[in-house]
Amino acid sequence: MIICLGTTPAVQRTMTFDRIAIDGVNRTADVQQYASGKSVNAGRVLHTLGRPVLCTGFVGGDSGHFLLNDLDDAQLEHHFVRVEPPTRMCITLVDRATGTATELIEESKPPAAAAYEQLISTLRALLPRCSGVMLCGSLPPGAPVDFYAQCVSVPIAAGKTVLLDATGEPLRRALSNRPTIIKPNRSELAQTVNAPVETDAQLKSAILQLLAMGPKWAVVTNSSKETVTSDGVGFWKISTPKVKVISAIGSGDSFAAGLMAGVSAGQSIPDACKLAAACGAANTMTALAGHLNKTDVNALVQLVTVEAF
Repeated sequence: MIICLGTTPAVQRTMTFDRIAIDGVNRTADVQQYASGKSVNAGRVLHTLGRPVLCTGFVGGDSGHFLLNDLDDAQLEHHFVRVEPPTRMCITLVDRATGTATELIEESKPPAAAAYEQLISTLRALLPRCSGVMLCGSLPPGAPVDFYAQCVSVPIAAGKTVLLDATGEPLRRALSNRPTIIKPNRSELAQTVNAPVETDAQLKSAILQLLAMGPKWAVVTNSSKETVTSDGVGFWKISTPKVKVISAIGSGDSFAAGLMAGVSAGQSIPDACKLAAACGAANTMTALAGHLNKTDVNALVQLVTVEAF
């Protein structure tokens, strides 16, 4: 089983329009509401791929009840810590005419300090059941900056695979605890090591600086362009299949889920990136974050190439 832990899940409302008129009245062609947020999106993709998965994190209020009910409907196992602040809502506006998707994000409100200790205790209790842990997304305001560092240390000490998808100081604090995989994009990589990544040489140098801080593998995405991964010894470049994009919201989460699915099946990191790239691309072919089609993934993975870089 793979645990997907995130402290800021969301109720996602995706509203599709034939054409959006700015500063005008817009009537939807379709509205869908569902459980989301980075960790939930990743969990949903893993479930679609047939991997046993459990989602955990914080939920609260009526929106939290909706999120849990939606996961039940999807038959996606979960064990969340209840908190007082209501689960946030995010809104995606899909414009069919322009082929764009605009994301409106509500920030999470801070839970009580004791909630973080309870979530780490939940992680420890679930650990014997799992082979790996995904730690995904931003932390609520006022969260302990070392929260992800604490979360990484628990499964790493137990010999589990850990994929960390985070940014900023929470990421930096966690690196020395040696997560198995970190998944920054190029901008996040540059910010973490405070170095440019404009050229291939700069990118490789930045990745080596990042790996020197503790993680075993770095997988650096670049939107719809090629992904680069390294263990500090070799570098590999992974192509991204070209598809007709409806919405890219949730594609990074889908990529991370595909990567974890491949690793959990015994694939090397470079080979697992093929499934990751296919999942990321398949997600863009649907309007709903994390709601990809397995048949699309199976077709797209045949188009992904991995080569030494």
